[in-house]
Amino acid sequence: MKHAIALFTSVILVLFAAALVLGGVIHPTAQARSTVPPLTDWQVIDLTQPLNPNIPIWPGDPAFEIEPWATYDVDYYFINRISIGEHSGTHWGTPNTFIEGARSAEMITAAELVVPAVVIDIRDKATEDADFRLGVDDVAAWEAANGSIPPGSVVILWTGWQDKWADPAAFLGEDAAGTLHWPGFSAETAEFLIAERGVIGLGTDTHGVDPGNDEEFGASFAVYDADGMILECLAWLDQLPPVGATLVIGGWPIEGGSGSPARIFAFLPPAEK
Repeated sequence: MKHAIALFTSVILVLFAAALVLGGVIHPTAQARSTVPPLTDWQVIDLTQPLNPNIPIWPGDPAFEIEPWATYDVDYYFINRISIGEHSGTHWGTPNTFIEGARSAEMITAAELVVPAVVIDIRDKATEDADFRLGVDDVAAWEAANGSIPPGSVVILWTGWQDKWADPAAFLGEDAAGTLHWPGFSAETAEFLIAERGVIGLGTDTHGVDPGNDEEFGASFAVYDADGMILECLAWLDQLPPVGATLVIGGWPIEGGSGSPARIFAFLPPAEK
């Protein structure tokens, strides 16, 4: 078993290195000069929320269902049958979510699923206002402290909603009128990040990159119009720095799918001594 685990880990690290090269994160000649720390020294953080039948589900989406399909007593082995919506749990969305004929899940290349991440912490503002919308001025303030957002990044909002995952009512914030409440990107900010900073996607620890009460989905449309991706229901964002993490996004290449439940990892290079 130990040998199998070691082999599996080695394969993952090799695939990660290859994806970094294909994605342009590491140039092959740089590897040849040994300027990149060994991947075994990198820290790996799982950004995926656990799945169970009680997870927060977007109103109207299919429930997550799981039941034994084969059992040890009867079949001498064990597997479950599962049913889940493409945008449930930690997941990524593709342009055909809102745009007919746009790219679907199986069309996203492996290189596109290895991307640098930028994390903007808005927990204080989200605590004061559950409907908070990140503005362009908020981005400017973040850049003043952390530098310009690198092109090709996924910009992630850390709202604090990851801590509400075990309480679906609090996570969704649905009021008596059926309106949802959580913070997100304004449409203007999403358009700015795409046009002026060259970002290729947005992410969040809530159930949507748009604020929960935004029925126009302006930020989502901006991303999908630009052929980008969206990551939602992320976890453990408190373990990521504002810049410097590289995401590896695993999901199902569903033909015609609008995305997929995902297992998303963040790789952090070792700290300089």
